[in-house]
Amino acid sequence: MNILFLDQFGELGGAQRCLLDLLPALRDRGWGIHLAAPPGGQLAERAARFGATAYPIQCGPFSSGKKTLRDMTRFVLQSPHLAAEIRRLAQCCRADLLYVNGPRLLPAASRAARHGPPLLFHSHSRLDGYVRRLAGRSLERVSGTIIASSKFVARPLLDYSGDRGIRVIYNGVRQIRPTRRDPLGGEIRIGMIGRISPEKGQAEFLRAARTLHTLMPHCRFVICGAPLFSDPAALRYSAALNALAADLPVEFTGWQDRIAPILASLDLVIVPSGAIDATPRVIMEAFAAAVPVVAFASGGIPEIIEDGVTGFLVDRPSAPALAFAIQKALREPQRLREIGLAAQIRARGEFNLDRYRRQIIQAVETTLR
Repeated sequence: MNILFLDQFGELGGAQRCLLDLLPALRDRGWGIHLAAPPGGQLAERAARFGATAYPIQCGPFSSGKKTLRDMTRFVLQSPHLAAEIRRLAQCCRADLLYVNGPRLLPAASRAARHGPPLLFHSHSRLDGYVRRLAGRSLERVSGTIIASSKFVARPLLDYSGDRGIRVIYNGVRQIRPTRRDPLGGEIRIGMIGRISPEKGQAEFLRAARTLHTLMPHCRFVICGAPLFSDPAALRYSAALNALAADLPVEFTGWQDRIAPILASLDLVIVPSGAIDATPRVIMEAFAAAVPVVAFASGGIPEIIEDGVTGFLVDRPSAPALAFAIQKALREPQRLREIGLAAQIRARGEFNLDRYRRQIIQAVETTLR
């Protein structure tokens, strides 16, 4: 069997890492793996390590995070050409399935699927407004399967799912050996990990850090990540973060491929995501490493964090509320350890990589049947 994966970005964001997580399991089943994505970035190179054949396609450029009117214009203008290109690639690699790993290629892929292989759409982020309507109309035109990374992501698409429904499949992550960190001189290290972008909340983290630095001067702060997808807004945001960090003990590590050493260096992981974020991978990775998480109760995050049991949720998404929640958590080190261990147990049971691969493969096989 041959699967043609379609991705709207060539760089490695969360959705692209989820795709890469699948490939070893597909290769082991003897399935043919083909990937069409924009050139540049590391996605094609990484996929090739698992035996994928990569094809460059010209689409976008698209903005990350919230979809814009400019994206909408590009959807409309590029869709006929992209549909023809996807149809050609599907014939070239004898694809039995089109696996669409994000919404921006969905209109073109649905055109290609009308007289071609069935379609599986994997939605990693919530779609609202005109993007929801455009994606919904595309899904109504074709048979196939819809996968959502959380109930929060699935909800806006229910009107378009018909009798087939939507499969909610939470991401899975590799197990990480936890490391008991010995704070040097009582130093507490608090960090954020992930793409630098306004919806990820690094600015709120730094504003909370300024409050904490006054109250708890032994705290040190880490921001691990970089802007991706050549997004001008994210680049401007990144520059603004340097001004917010002035005179604070903040370390900017840049992008790091290996997350385990970063997690091993932290006492607390902060996830102040905005309202549109779904289920950030970093939460599950922190769970796997038994590092406690403090996060805004936004988007799909309450689906994976049980407040006071596997992490801490901040109901009011503001820097003062975040600072208060962090300070409160740090006052109870024994409870922090217990919560980290409870989160690790949940990661092993519900968010492990084998479960994720198994459920995706079941969805693929159902689509083909």
